[in-house]
Amino acid sequence: MPNLFRHPTGHFRLQNGDLAYGVLKQVQHDIIVKLKNNIMLFFIILILTFGSGYFLPWWVVAIAAFLPALFIGKTPAKSFWSGFGGVFIVWTILALFKTVPNDNMLAKHVATLFQLPNWIFLLLITSLIGGIVGGMSALSGVLLKRALAKTE
Repeated sequence: MPNLFRHPTGHFRLQNGDLAYGVLKQVQHDIIVKLKNNIMLFFIILILTFGSGYFLPWWVVAIAAFLPALFIGKTPAKSFWSGFGGVFIVWTILALFKTVPNDNMLAKHVATLFQLPNWIFLLLITSLIGGIVGGMSALSGVLLKRALAKTE
C-alpha cells in the first residue's frame, strides 16, 4: 500500500521514498522530455519556414522541414505532424498577410476561377498543400536518419 501523507492543502500525496512515487516521477520525466523534443522540432520548422517564406521560393519549406527532422526527429509520426503543423500555420499566416491588405481581391477571383464558394477555402487548400509538403519532407528526414543509422 502506498505511503500517503496529508498535504497542507488537504489532499493526500505520495511520499518521496515510495516506489510508486519514483515510477510516477520517471513517467512524468519521460513525457516531458518527449514533449520538449516534439515542440522543439515544431518550432524550429515553424521559424525556418517563416524566415524563408518571404525571400525564397515555395519549395524551400521542404528543406526547412527535412533538415531539422534529420537531426532531431525521433519518430516518423511525430516528425510528420511537426512538419505538417509548422508549415500549415506559417503558410496560413503568410497568405493572410498578403491577401488581407488588398481586401482579398485576388483570392476571391482565384476562388471563383476554381469554383470555390469562398476565398477562405482557397486559403485552407493552399495551407493544406504546404502542410503536406512539410510533413512529407520531415517524414523523409527522419526515415533517412533511421536508414543511415541501420547501415552503420
